[in-house]
Amino acid sequence: MAKLVHPGAAIPPGFLPAREAAARLGVRLASLYAYVSRGAVRVVAHPSDPRARLYAATDIDALIARKARGRRPALAAATALDWGLPVLSTAISRIADGRLFYRDLDAIDFSQRATLEDVARLLWQRADDPFARAPHLRTAQPASLPGSPPQRAIASLAAMLPRDARREPGVAQAVAIVREVVATVTETHAGGGPIHEQLATAWHRRDAADIVRRALVLVADHELNASTFAARVAASTGASLTAAVIAALAAFTGPRHGGATQASVAFLKGAIRREPDADHVVRRRPAEALPTAGFGHPLYPDGDPRARALFVACPPEAKLRAILGAAERRAGLFPNLDMALASAQLTCRLPEYAAFSIFMVARTVGWLAHALEQQAGGKLIRPRATYLSGMPAD
Repeated sequence: MAKLVHPGAAIPPGFLPAREAAARLGVRLASLYAYVSRGAVRVVAHPSDPRARLYAATDIDALIARKARGRRPALAAATALDWGLPVLSTAISRIADGRLFYRDLDAIDFSQRATLEDVARLLWQRADDPFARAPHLRTAQPASLPGSPPQRAIASLAAMLPRDARREPGVAQAVAIVREVVATVTETHAGGGPIHEQLATAWHRRDAADIVRRALVLVADHELNASTFAARVAASTGASLTAAVIAALAAFTGPRHGGATQASVAFLKGAIRREPDADHVVRRRPAEALPTAGFGHPLYPDGDPRARALFVACPPEAKLRAILGAAERRAGLFPNLDMALASAQLTCRLPEYAAFSIFMVARTVGWLAHALEQQAGGKLIRPRATYLSGMPAD
């Protein structure tokens, strides 16, 4: 993909000149340079002044927030739920130094060879394939359910709730839930064979099966994202695995989470349809009108490794690549996983909601891993709130 700054280009959004960056931090230039030398602030060349540098605004703001939390413990607690300090422990996945790990395995390397079933085996800590032994169970007829894939999955899983007390708990129930979600996506009865092949066959794109496989592995888990946290909160109350996944799906539908994938698809489709000149398409849209959810990620300031891996496995066609490059320059941020999934859907000519469905099916495995871990820990998640008196009514 394109670099962030190009010769002759204007200062991209998201970067600051040295004096403005230092002023925002409240430090001298020498202190700003020291932060750069320690790797705390990213720096890029100025597009028109070879002697100058530009400084990443997100890194500057992160330093400001870190200093504020250090001075005020109450603020540290208040911001813990907003990309802040860790609030619970997990052995399932971690993000460190721009890399994603499933347990102790690099997720990008794992995606080269693994299936979603392999991820389930790893994250659910099973010695063998959990899908090989569990019986094939079906409840609702997914083809009769209206709405988007998550809405259909919620309705289908809700039909399973009365049976939870009679169903074998643990991994067998987790397998039944994954199969139910796959069935709602494919609008068929859950079948045998690897999940990526089931999806590719249902979408009449068996030639895209390996791309689907890689994507499923890349998105299966991502530490304590919003939907995973919802799953853990539900599981902590003693609710069943089915109820935990329904809670996660409800959070997943939001435009700042799974819905960002659909927004990315809509943006790319609209750009392709409107104009042949990618730069013109993006210039016509103000920066705030771009699908910013498809660009940048607070945990990956140097670019989302999952997106990079998916772009390598499924390179965008020329026109799509030009649109992505122009949008990247306009946003001043790298494309993230949502945009990479959208690109793969269009490049592989997968049906509507395919990217959204891949995300949902794969993340179900991660939600279940976290729900199982939370159940095993036995602790109720019940944070406290800071009461603000005198707040105006809505």
